[in-house]
This record gives sequence, C-alpha cells and structure tokens, in this order.
Amino acid sequence: MTKTLFTICLWALVAWLCGMWINPVTGWSLLTLGLVAMILVSGVQLSQISRWVKNIDEPPPPSVGPWDEVLAPIYRKLRANRLEIDELNRNVESIMLAAGALPDGAITLDEEMAVTWCNPVASEHIGLDMSKDRGFSIFNILRSPEFAAYARSEKWSEPLLLHIARDGQERSLLVQLTRYGVKQFLLVTRDVTQLEKLETTRKDFVANVSHELRTPLTVLAGFLETVHDMPAASISDEQREHYYLLMMEQARRMQAIVDDLLTLSTLESSPSGTGEPVRVGDLIETALQQARSLSKDQHVFVVNVNDDLYVTGIESELASGISNLLTNAVRYTPKDGTITVSWYLTESGSACYSVQDTGIGIASQDIPRLTERFYRVDRGRSRATGGTGLGLAITKHVAMRHNAELNIRSRFGAGSIFSLEFPASRVVTPDDSVA
Repeated sequence: MTKTLFTICLWALVAWLCGMWINPVTGWSLLTLGLVAMILVSGVQLSQISRWVKNIDEPPPPSVGPWDEVLAPIYRKLRANRLEIDELNRNVESIMLAAGALPDGAITLDEEMAVTWCNPVASEHIGLDMSKDRGFSIFNILRSPEFAAYARSEKWSEPLLLHIARDGQERSLLVQLTRYGVKQFLLVTRDVTQLEKLETTRKDFVANVSHELRTPLTVLAGFLETVHDMPAASISDEQREHYYLLMMEQARRMQAIVDDLLTLSTLESSPSGTGEPVRVGDLIETALQQARSLSKDQHVFVVNVNDDLYVTGIESELASGISNLLTNAVRYTPKDGTITVSWYLTESGSACYSVQDTGIGIASQDIPRLTERFYRVDRGRSRATGGTGLGLAITKHVAMRHNAELNIRSRFGAGSIFSLEFPASRVVTPDDSVA
C-alpha cells in the first residue's frame, strides 16, 4: 500500500511539472492517464485474485502489486492451517483404526443415548448396522430391562452382565457405560461367553471329580467300618476275603481316576514335541490284548492293521489314545457285538486309526460333548466296566499334540466309528523308521 501511495504521489509530481513546463491541460491529462492505467492494472490484479480465491489451495498469483503484501501472509497461514488439519485428520484416522481394532466393542452415544458410532466388534456383539442404526436410541437396539435400568441409574462403577440371543445362539456380554466429552457416553462391550463356559466347565469338573471319587470312597469306607465294627468271629474267611476284594476294586478305581487326571494334566501343561517314528501296529496289538481281557470273550474283534505304517510321535501318548478308543468300544458294545480295528494309509497320504463298533450308538446332541471330562452317554455301563470318564478327553489332547484329528461318527442304536487321522507330514515309511 505504501508503494501505491508513493507511485501516485510521484506520478502527480511528474504531471504537475509537465503542467508547469508545457501547460496545465497537459499536466492534468497526464495525471488522469496515469490514474486510469493504475485502475486498469488494479482491475487485472483483482481478477487474478478472484480466480485464485476459487482455488485457494493453489499458491497465489506471482505478482499482484500491492496485494502481494496482503496475500502472502494469508496464504502462509492457510497452508499452516491446512497442514495442521491434515495432521489432525491423520490422528483421528489413526484413533478410529485403533478403536476399530479393539478386541472389545465400543459404541459412542450422544446426550440422548442415541448411537453416533461403533466399531466392528460392537456391531458383531449386538447386531448394530451403522447405515441404519445411526441416530437411533441404544434402548431400541439393546432391548433389555436390565440394561435400561443400568443405563438410567447413572452409576456405572461396575459392568453389567447381559445374555443376548442372536441368530439362535446365546452370547454373554459385559457392558460398561462411562461419560466422555460434553454430554457424551461410551458403551464398552466384552464377550465373556467363552469365559462363562470355562467357569461352568471348571465347576462341573470339580463337582464331577468329587462325585467320581466320593462313590468308591463311600463304598471303601463302608466296608472298612463293617470289618472294623463286627467281631472277628462273626465274619467268615470267605466273607472277609470278599470284602477285601471289593475294597481293592474300589481302590483301583480311585487309582485309575487319579492316573487319568495326572495324564490329562501332563498333556495339557507339557510342551508337545515331534517325537520319533513309532510302529503303531505294536501299540494296537497291546491295546487289543487289554480290550480282549476287558471283553472276556463277549465280543468279536476284526483287525485290519498295516504293520509297516509308522507315524512320528510320542509312544506313550499314542498308546494311551489308541487304547482309550478301543476300550470305549468294548464298554459300549453289547455282548456278541463286533469291534473292527483298522490302521491304514488313506488316499491323501494321511494315516488313519479307526475303531468301529456295533454298540448302542450316540445321539447327535451328545457327540459334541463326548470329549468333555467325565461326560458319559451311559454312566452305569461305563462305571460297570471300569471307565473313568476321561478317556476321550485324553485322546482329544493326544490328537492335538500330534496334529491329528479325532473324528466321531455315530447313529443312536446303530454303532459308532471313532478315528484318529494323522497328517501326511507325520507318516513315516519303514525305511525311514529304521534309519
């Protein structure tokens, strides 16, 4: 602006000198011509500025006269603000990505408890669809009297446990409300379905162990009291021997339960190793001897075993898994039933050990629970033949530690097929096993 005033003053001086030297008309004409020229130049400059304003992200025109001093600081400030906004946007985007990656659900609510945003986990937990549910009250989405009372209490020191049924499945959610910002709320959801199942399993396990051990202990204590309280002359040697045999049977039963519990604990806690080539045919032969002894010649055994088929693994663990499937078949197959034991190489190169029986079969709703500790389809039959209820749980862990799959196919009243399928990576040829 100072330059402009200086230019006008200088031009006016030149026009005045011309008017004094030539004539006043010439001076005034020269002054008018200069002012018109300055107006035209200013118009061109303003036109350039007007075009720049329409695309303010671009640098201003390179030379607009007195406007340079005005536009330069404006442009520098705009550029600094734009960089700051870009940084803020990157920070917001990073925060949103972090919120979206949270293992827990997060839902933001306005002062009216209407949904403004949620992460993908929250959408999965309660079925939110932001394209449809944005702006709707959370009470219309979480239709639970317990949640409504919790949210309106305005005291949220503890989370609330909700059981929500969606798509035919029940989910257990811990929800926690908290305030943030100005009249805004954050609702955090955590899926504790698996934790509840584990807690239920733990309680069932403790109850089952207590029950399984209490039964033989009660019998054992009863016989001991009988032998102790009755006069020695009132019990014959044959009766005393009978009592001793029954007590030994109950003691062996408790010992079997404890042994299986220790085996299961070892499988769950110890690191799994690769092992060495194991001739599974020998393990099957040993398991068959035990099964025939348990069967007492009441079943027909059909054996199809490839003696030259080895797998890499831990022999003691494999022996336990193989024996458990075979003894289970004996326990649940009626007299004169057939038990078929197979060990063969599949077309895909994997090795499969299967036990097929013509037993009582298993109802479809029971199959998913068979590998639970102490779960029995027929408690009376299993106990009568000495089962502990831990065999399939042990076999499942043996399979997991050997990268194998435990498959169960059964139809109630028509028998079952239990199989362990080992991957091709664990199959060993006879030459390799010898080497």
